[in-house]
Amino acid sequence: MTWRKRLFDLVLAGLLAVILAPLLAGLLIWLALRQGRPLFHVAERMKGVDRPFALWKLRTMTVAENDSGVSGGDKAARITPSGAWLRARRLDELPQLWNILRGDLSFVGPRPPLRAYVERHPDLYARVLQSRPGVTGLATIVYHRHEERLLARCTTAQETDRVYAVNCVPRKARLDLIYQRHQSLCFDADLVLRTLGTLFARR
Repeated sequence: MTWRKRLFDLVLAGLLAVILAPLLAGLLIWLALRQGRPLFHVAERMKGVDRPFALWKLRTMTVAENDSGVSGGDKAARITPSGAWLRARRLDELPQLWNILRGDLSFVGPRPPLRAYVERHPDLYARVLQSRPGVTGLATIVYHRHEERLLARCTTAQETDRVYAVNCVPRKARLDLIYQRHQSLCFDADLVLRTLGTLFARR
């Protein structure tokens, strides 16, 4: 990561943290009243082949012991009504401003993978994770809706894992590597604006 990209992340994340603090506080109160604690979901993700970190989100699902793997149709029944509303607007990802300030994430980059997929594809992720993982990115914009449709059809954790590993991992990696080859602050700003446009369009 260049110092310019890091400075861009710090300045934007700092501004948004101040501006969005009242919104986050309101959401936390609303979630506490609607679905109780815990308010946050903290999950291990990878920012390098052997570099895990704790990714923060607002909790959108009922709590389950030994929860693991990507979210597919097999987990759909666990999404709370409040969680569905948050996910549709990506407001569950507001706490990731903390991850950006810590240096775990950038605003733009590949989505941080689960350890299981990094361990299965170490050579691939050694290339992809040369870019710092991001909240959004080229693969998120281009492939996310198709990925959602593929995983929504899955009825078991095993099927979700197979579909994600076979169909999603290689396609997202190709897009992440395209981003890596063309990365610039202008490209990052464009992807952030396109992400916002997509969210408003979905609403």
